[in-house]
Amino acid sequence: MKALRDPQSLLSEGLAAIRAQFRVPDDLPPEVRAAGEAAAARKPSEHADWTAKFPGRHFVTLDPASSTDLDQAFAIERAGTDLLLHYAIADVAWFVRDGDPLDVEAWKRGTTTYLPDGKANLYPPALSERAASLLPGGPRPAVVLITRVAPDGAVKLEGVVRALIESRAKLAYETVRDEDLPPGFAELAARIEAAEDRRGAGRVDPPEQEVTRDAAGHFTLRYRPQLPAEERNAALSLATNLAVADALLAARTGLFRVMPEPDAGAEPRLRRTAEAFHLAWPEGMPLAQFEKSLRPTVAPEAAFMLAIRRAGRGASYVPFREGETPWHAAMAATYAHCTAPLRRLADRYVLQAVLAVANGQPVPEEVQAAFERLPTAMAKAESRDGQIERAVIDLAEVALLANHEGEQFRAVVTDLGESGARIQLTDLPIVARTTAHGVIPGETIRVRLRAADPLRRHLDFERVS
Repeated sequence: MKALRDPQSLLSEGLAAIRAQFRVPDDLPPEVRAAGEAAAARKPSEHADWTAKFPGRHFVTLDPASSTDLDQAFAIERAGTDLLLHYAIADVAWFVRDGDPLDVEAWKRGTTTYLPDGKANLYPPALSERAASLLPGGPRPAVVLITRVAPDGAVKLEGVVRALIESRAKLAYETVRDEDLPPGFAELAARIEAAEDRRGAGRVDPPEQEVTRDAAGHFTLRYRPQLPAEERNAALSLATNLAVADALLAARTGLFRVMPEPDAGAEPRLRRTAEAFHLAWPEGMPLAQFEKSLRPTVAPEAAFMLAIRRAGRGASYVPFREGETPWHAAMAATYAHCTAPLRRLADRYVLQAVLAVANGQPVPEEVQAAFERLPTAMAKAESRDGQIERAVIDLAEVALLANHEGEQFRAVVTDLGESGARIQLTDLPIVARTTAHGVIPGETIRVRLRAADPLRRHLDFERVS
């Protein structure tokens, strides 16, 4: 989870309460685990052998060091001035059949749910961390999406094929060196980033919040920004998803990821938050341009990145509709999800659709039918995951102020509502509410912390001046 890491299990009681509140399952049902073991023994029979035919394409994976559910492996080659990205995605549909116990359970869950102290898998570990995962050490079935990336960052899907691939290395964000990566990796990422800038895309990748305890027993919250390898790796997935979305839209089918523009009140609220952090946001500068200048290594700027994330109206899924262009405002493009099928239910179906479209075949009826059902199923899963993430962030913020009852803090009023004034503490990345009366947005006030209860994730402030 990007919002919080808890390496020392400092918040175990609070996390247990979150698991109970949102009914996060501890494990998969026995019949689903048994179905996973049986499916893992299924031998690929519709996959081209790329391990022998294309020995020069050296696939590698790049993930956190501890990850074993590896959705993607990649290889890059030059084609004149273009770059060809061979993006191998775990072929989950090969192992999971519509209506089997694995499929039924996946529709109930929708996603893999992450908490700092563990996760609730979408599929059994026999698949997600072994047979279907693109781990090194042997041929693995994959759907390989071939995307042509032009010098200006324009992308086009060149082909899709089921293939057996072999990852040559499991690289980790924390330790990878430039020489470990395929030639062209950094250049491809730079091309995609340049294209984003030209489109006016406004993606925000906030740093992780990490909770530790100091010698006095107080909680401390610090930021861990994304590593350069993480940012570049995200560009590969972005390029592929954009190319897939264009191909599906042209074929008048598919499931798309959409996001509206921020509501009219979001920018004024964010400008007040920026003032609270003493950030110079020039009048007239669009939010998308300003956020590009933020540095996740600087605490106030990192906190503001999180504020932007919270201010968004949220993304959702929509099936293709005749006469409508699905649009993702943060990407400034038509966009789809297909690169994480081990962790997102919808990706399995999008992959099946683009595999058919790219090879001149009709999209299977069960996939078309799933596109109509998936928006509801994914909305339910994402709502649950969003509430859990928000609860975890609340827990971290309350824990940060534990043992500070009675202390005063400077804050800026960012918004008013029926439940009181929303405030942003100026020296800590904490958003809270207080029952202050007679205040206006943008006003600086002082508040006293009356209570901080990590188990209830509750902060109680009162205005003092």
